[in-house]
Amino acid sequence: MNIYYSVIRDALLLRMTPEEMVAVLHTNLLGSMLTCRAALRSMLHTQGAAIVNIGSVVGLKGNSGQCVYSASKAGLEGFTRSLAKEVASRNIRVNLLAPGFIHTDMTAGLREEAGARSIPLGRFGTPDEIAQAALFLLESSYITGQVLVVDGGLQLAM
Repeated sequence: MNIYYSVIRDALLLRMTPEEMVAVLHTNLLGSMLTCRAALRSMLHTQGAAIVNIGSVVGLKGNSGQCVYSASKAGLEGFTRSLAKEVASRNIRVNLLAPGFIHTDMTAGLREEAGARSIPLGRFGTPDEIAQAALFLLESSYITGQVLVVDGGLQLAM
């Protein structure tokens, strides 16, 4: 399983410096790619190995002020699907988890009441709910190259 920290720097594209853009892309996209690459060698000899990359609903739908973050997470979808094709013959599964608003340090500055109005289930998710979804993907031996959206229905409202 791919575990890393995500970086977000919300700003209109014209206000972001190239250095900020590179930091977001390096952490969110290149970081996942390098982690997967490092893990694959040992996975080649493991029956039923699986990778779960962590994306975002923003990578699927986009969001104003989050062009670079969205691009980094959208890149994970293409990377995940391509890697799934590359390693399927070795019985390694690769999937992407795309959370919505989840109670984390990254969302701590957001007012839940305002954000929850746009979520059909009416609340932010919890880290445990994301962990359960990741476990589902890790244990599902016939799922690969897929995106599992865990967002309380947020995409329905977008």
